[in-house]
Amino acid sequence: MSVSLNKNQLRFLMLCVIWGSTWIGTKAGIQVVPPLLFAGTRFAAAGVLMLLYAWTKGESAAFKIEDSVRFVAVSIMMITLCYGPLFWGMQYIDSGTAAVLEMSLTPIALLCFALLLREESLDIKRIVAIVLGVAGLIVLFWPSAGDRAVATPDAFAGASLWGGFAVASAAFTYGYGSVLARPLLRAYPALFVAGITTLVGGIALLIASLMFEPGARAALSGDWGMIAWTSWLLLVIFGSLIGYTTYMRLLRDIGASRAGSYAFVSPVIAVALGALFFAEQVTIVDVIGIIVMLFGAYLAMAEVQPAKPAVFET
Repeated sequence: MSVSLNKNQLRFLMLCVIWGSTWIGTKAGIQVVPPLLFAGTRFAAAGVLMLLYAWTKGESAAFKIEDSVRFVAVSIMMITLCYGPLFWGMQYIDSGTAAVLEMSLTPIALLCFALLLREESLDIKRIVAIVLGVAGLIVLFWPSAGDRAVATPDAFAGASLWGGFAVASAAFTYGYGSVLARPLLRAYPALFVAGITTLVGGIALLIASLMFEPGARAALSGDWGMIAWTSWLLLVIFGSLIGYTTYMRLLRDIGASRAGSYAFVSPVIAVALGALFFAEQVTIVDVIGIIVMLFGAYLAMAEVQPAKPAVFET
C-alpha cells in the first residue's frame, strides 16, 4: 500500500466525519435564517478564508484568463446550484428524506458525468459499490421518509414535492461541477481552486438571496441567535474550509466517483452522532443498512490507483 493511498484514506475518513455532522448544523441554521442567505454568507466567508490561507502558505497561483469560464461554471454548479436548492428544499422535507435523496444520487451523478466527460472509465467494482451504497441508504432512511412534509410557516401546496426535487437536483449539479473541476485541480493548488469556487459561488448565492428571498435583507442585521451563529461558524470552518478543500484534494487524486463514496459513510456518522448526543434509537435494520453502505464504500475506495500526476501536491 503506497504512502499516497494512506494519505487519501485518511482524507477520506476525515471528510466523512466532517460532512456527516454538517446536516445538523444546516438544519439548525435554516430554521432561523433564510436558507440562501445562510448558505451565501457561509460560502463567501469560507472562500475569503481559504484564499487568505492559500496566500500565507504560498499556494496561491497566477490566474489564467482562459480558465475563467471553467472556474465560474464550477463555482455555479458546485456551490450556487447545489447548496441553494439543497438548503431551500430542506425547509420542506425531513432530514431523513433529504439524506437519502442527496446522498444516494451524488455518487451516481458523479460516476455518470465522469464517464460522459471521459474523466474515468467504467468499472464493475464501482457499479457494485454504488448499488450497495444506495441500497444501504434506502434501508437506513426509508422508514423515516414516509413523513416527508415539514411543518413551516412558509409551507405551500406541494412544498414537500418541490422540496424533494430541489434536494435531488443538488446531487446532479454537484456531480457535474466536480468533474468539470478536475482539470483545474491539475493546474492549480487544491486550496486555491476551493477558495475561488467557494467565494464566487457564495457571492452568487448572496445576490440571489437579496434579490428574491423573503426576509433576506432584514436577516443581514445578524440577529440570528447563538445556535444559528454557532452552526454557521462550524459550517464555515469544518464544512467548507476543511471539508471542501479535502474533497477537492480527493477529487484531484482519486477521481470523482471514488471521492463521492463519502456519501455512503457520512450518513453512518450522522446516525452515530444522533445516537450518541440525542439518544436516537438504532435498530437492527439500521445496522444492516450501515454495514451494506460501509461495504459499498470499501469497494469504492479499495485498490485506488494514482490519478494523473498533479502539478501541485498540496
